Parts: sequence; C-alpha cells; structure tokens
Amino acid sequence: MSEGDSVGDSVHGKPSVVYRFFTRLGQIYQSWLDKSTPYTAVRWVVTLGLSFVYMIRVYLLQGWYIVTYALGIYHLNLFIAFLSPKVDPSLMEDSDDGPSLPTKQNEEFRPFIRRLPEFKFWHAATKGILVAMACTFFEAFNVPVFWPILVMYFIMLFCITMKRQIKHMIKYRYIPFTHGKRTYKGKEDGGKTLGTVLSHCNNAFFLHIK
Repeated sequence: MSEGDSVGDSVHGKPSVVYRFFTRLGQIYQSWLDKSTPYTAVRWVVTLGLSFVYMIRVYLLQGWYIVTYALGIYHLNLFIAFLSPKVDPSLMEDSDDGPSLPTKQNEEFRPFIRRLPEFKFWHAATKGILVAMACTFFEAFNVPVFWPILVMYFIMLFCITMKRQIKHMIKYRYIPFTHGKRTYKGKEDGGKTLGTVLSHCNNAFFLHIK
C-alpha cells in the first residue's frame, strides 16, 4: 500500500475516539443551552452570581485588574450590541428596502430586532466571566497596573458610549424593548365606543315604546 493510500484511509476512515468524545460533549452542552432558553431570569441570576464571585476573588487576590478591565470593556460592547437595532436606521435613510422602525402611531407595528439577541448576550457574557475567572489562576495575566486609572478610563468610556447610544435612540426614535403590539386609544371627543352606541340605541328604543 502506498503512502497516499494510507493517508486516504486515515482521512476517510472511522472518526477517532477523541473526535467522537468532543462531538458528544458539544451535543450535551448544546442540549443544556436549549433547555435553559425559557428560563431568562434564572440564567441572569446565575450570571450575576458568577460576577459577584469573580469580584470577590479579585478583591481577595488584589490583582488581575487588567483582566477585570478587559472583561468590563467586553461586557460594555455586548450591552451596546444588545441595545442596537439589527439594521442601523442611518443606513436606511435613503433606501425604502428592508425593515425600518415605526415613527408614527398609525404605522404598522414592527417589533424591535436586536443586533445581539438576549440569549446570545447572556451566553457571551457568562463565557467572558468564566474565561476571566480562569485567567486569575495564572500569574502571567497579573500585569501590574494602577487600578484607579483603569476605573476612571472605564467610567469615561461607559459615559461616552452610552451618551452616543442614547443620542442615536433619540434621533431615530426607537426604544430597544418590545412588549407586544401597542394599542392606541382615540381622543375623548372623537367617535363613540360600541358600548356607548348600544346604550343610546336602547334608550331611544324604550322612549319610543313609552
């Protein structure tokens, strides 16, 4: 058998034990993710608990501030993507194609579609905390830094980023939350409700009988 034939047999042969193990592990992991999808509150409580444990660990170790700063920046980027629409309204100003956000009461209802869905936001945020937690076990990631400077930088970046995001929301008049289709009530003087009309009809009928 030539060398090429042996290579072909190894490529097209039966998957190795390691490959099957990680494939099965990935299937189990995905199954647990699918089962946790409806439990939004529970998922976020677990994530907040992990964040609290991580902050306590950093406080007790008195180090790994650069890892914490990177985690904060990562979570900020995820949060901005969570608040942003999937299609940027600024790119749709001169185009009538594709979905757009409603700007008037009588426009057709369109739910807010996020650039980063809630489940992916939670999944990425949780993985970021676990990775940061793992980094605290390695001294190589403990870079000496004056942590108040990092805190000041993060607060400034957070304020600037949120200010820009709020201005974007005000300019294009959208709210990054959807609670079902809104119903608008008419003015008090404009038109009568069905109950009022029926009441007047009944009164007129009885007056006619009398």
